Amino acid sequence: MFAPYKSHANAYSNVHAETSVQGADPHQLVGLLLDGAIGAIASAVSAIERGDIPAKGRAISRAVGIVDEGLRGALNLQNGGQVAVTLHDLYSCVLLRLTQANLANDSARLRECSELLAPLRDAWNAIKPQRIAA
Repeated sequence: MFAPYKSHANAYSNVHAETSVQGADPHQLVGLLLDGAIGAIASAVSAIERGDIPAKGRAISRAVGIVDEGLRGALNLQNGGQVAVTLHDLYSCVLLRLTQANLANDSARLRECSELLAPLRDAWNAIKPQRIAA
């Protein structure tokens, strides 16, 4: 009965996400990436609980892409000091756990990944970047 509206909801979601990204500053982009990774991990947990292995694989793949290419790939290890090195190590740990969870269909390891990323997301969102007056 509601199936035709699902495509409309997906289209709205895609437009909303695209609009959010286009209007975001670098600080907001990191927040969106962290939200996206945590959301993808939650989708993977839900897929495991439903027994939907293809959906689990897609969700974990999305989370891996966000963490690896979006978050870890954006780090400046040469100029970022110890903070960048620590974040690199955290993201590497999350990627390893995501891979292990995927291989074992292990929702506990997926939840561990969320538990690693959520405090970082919360702290990041609490930081208000200073605006430089022109």
